[in-house]
Amino acid sequence: MSNTPHREKLIAAITNPKTKSDVDLLNEALAAYEIWISKSANLTSTGETRIQELTFLLNEYKDYLEVELIAERGSDILKRQKGQLKLDNSVMEEFLIHLVSPQILRNLPAFELKTGPQTAFMSLAFRPSSITTLNEKPEIIIKVKDQDFTIGKEIYYKFSSESGFSGHKTVDGKFYLAVLAAECKINYDKTMFQECAGTASRLKQGCPIAKYYALVEYLDMQPEDTRLTEIDNVFLLRKAKRLPFEKRSVLSEVKAQHRDNPISAEVIVKFTYEIQKFVDAIWYNPDEALQRGSFV
Repeated sequence: MSNTPHREKLIAAITNPKTKSDVDLLNEALAAYEIWISKSANLTSTGETRIQELTFLLNEYKDYLEVELIAERGSDILKRQKGQLKLDNSVMEEFLIHLVSPQILRNLPAFELKTGPQTAFMSLAFRPSSITTLNEKPEIIIKVKDQDFTIGKEIYYKFSSESGFSGHKTVDGKFYLAVLAAECKINYDKTMFQECAGTASRLKQGCPIAKYYALVEYLDMQPEDTRLTEIDNVFLLRKAKRLPFEKRSVLSEVKAQHRDNPISAEVIVKFTYEIQKFVDAIWYNPDEALQRGSFV
């Protein structure tokens, strides 16, 4: 999958017949996107300072896209379908990729990590159709799921029913192993929380050391204790609740919410700190069990 997911969503919207009346506006958004990415790439800072500057540029672009363009000038169709077109939450998907950088994270591995939106491995199972097929090409069932943001690597596999791995009795392939994943949501309600909890559980069945987070702009539920689930944490990017239904289409209310509750650099730093701790950690070393005094 692409490392420029938001750009792809803009281009898809430009060519979508449903948003034909908004082509000029979407082209303006694409030009603003290029400026946002250029400014972000040209930053010379490092560490928390870089995160703060990246977050400032993120807010600048999102305010222009979501308020000045879509909310203020967009057609009713564009306003209603921006979620389906992923014009809003794909911004965060692309922004998070910029955090996985030597200018921000220490001790990144020498090999190239994959990041960004990926179709991530969940589980692998064997499904022979009868006892006689145990001597035939193994039937592999791999479950995967799209994730908004990941850190991981492709894993290649080969299984055979005989030691020589002859072609007609061998199956091979690959999957993407996400050791860290995050779901990006504009609004976050109870149903979404439960869906994330289920996804986190399935992800950790296939990779028990994996981390799973949700990054949310507007909260539409009562906060819950994530320790009762497999979600490692939910980060409230704007530290704000969703606007009441009667205010969501009122331009002045939308503007005020963006102005008063920008995406918090402090929260982005906290999320990045979680990534850094995970990068620095030894995920499993049984040889040190006697020194630790515990298995894990």
